[in-house]
Amino acid sequence: MKVVVIGGGPAGMMAAITASQNGNKVILIEKMKSLGRKLLITGKGRCNITSSLPIEDFIKNTPGNGKFLYSSYQSFTNEDIIKFLKEEGVEVKEERGNRIFPVTNHSQDVLNCFIKALKKNNVEIHYNEKVEEILYKESEGEKIVTGIKTEKQEILADKVILATGGKSYPLTGSTGDGYKLAKNLGHTITDIKPSLVPLEIYEKNICKELQGLSLRNVSIKVLDTEKNKTIYEDFGEMLFTHFGVSGPIILSSSAHLVRYKNIEEKYKNKKISLIIDFKPALSEQKLEARILRDFEELKNKQYKNSLDKLLPQKLIPVIIDESKIEPTKKVNEITKEERRELVHLLKNFTLEIKSFRPIDEAIVTSGGINIKEINPKTMESKLVKNLYFAGEIIDVDSYTGGFNLQIAYSTGYVAGLS
Repeated sequence: MKVVVIGGGPAGMMAAITASQNGNKVILIEKMKSLGRKLLITGKGRCNITSSLPIEDFIKNTPGNGKFLYSSYQSFTNEDIIKFLKEEGVEVKEERGNRIFPVTNHSQDVLNCFIKALKKNNVEIHYNEKVEEILYKESEGEKIVTGIKTEKQEILADKVILATGGKSYPLTGSTGDGYKLAKNLGHTITDIKPSLVPLEIYEKNICKELQGLSLRNVSIKVLDTEKNKTIYEDFGEMLFTHFGVSGPIILSSSAHLVRYKNIEEKYKNKKISLIIDFKPALSEQKLEARILRDFEELKNKQYKNSLDKLLPQKLIPVIIDESKIEPTKKVNEITKEERRELVHLLKNFTLEIKSFRPIDEAIVTSGGINIKEINPKTMESKLVKNLYFAGEIIDVDSYTGGFNLQIAYSTGYVAGLS
């Protein structure tokens, strides 16, 4: 059987390797001059390969149609990708938050494993070639794939696997081409939005002042203030930028926000708040006791010089300003009410969320091929025989932590196997 795989990202490469291992002649078409460009930038260039969590927990970490992936996750697990890499010579390590990375900390080493496996399995790779159309015939009212047409040639095929990615990070080649190819065959594309994307904040003056500040052990709460409803809570690392906030827990919050009802209207009307707890390990009572100890030690100092032990240097001027306590006031003159307001501020630092950053800054795309039109056990289209999907082009997406790459491997494997 002749199989054409469109797209040379992790999903496409896994699909091509698997299809070839099962005795098929496989051609992999990549419109860029090299494979796996998006894989190279994952995990800040270190490649967060997968997560060490039990595979059943992957669905819980996939807010975008996680249950659809049950069969795929079972068919090719996190243990399977680790085994695959080890067989190709890459050892892995586990880091904070169950994240799995290559021991070398180089994503190129992970990509090299895929390229090595493609060559070993005699996959024919076409670079710098863009697919313009998926060809099909109609028989008894049924569409059946017959091949593809690129800008250079027509290639006949018994099976086509579409793995072109979403619209995030377009410089890597993810420009949404696959959506058009699928739509031309009658597939429905759900709303395309950014997911795992930084957030813009209304209080830009605060964010500019804090730009570059990375906080490791904070907790956040994203609140619909109109309904007093918590949309998302998390603990971990975040980063202030010139436009707002980023970092792992912020990116994961965006995966929930993108699905929240009337989110654009709520942003516009300043109805969504980000509440940061800078000291989540301490209750308000314990934090007050800690501040009291510091104030006792520094009682003759001015308030503006009293927070060095408690907070990062960059955060101190902002907290002093927001606390409304006179900066030059002596510490021993600060009232109990002022101290409690300071404690409340440190536990409930509130910013108003304005919007998502653009989709080309998103790690993954929310939306894609409607899952109702795909067989979850085979990844085959329910509308077009012998057409299969893999990876981010499908309307599935997860939090940060290696889950989205696992989606790529698992769906790619199932599409290649079927």
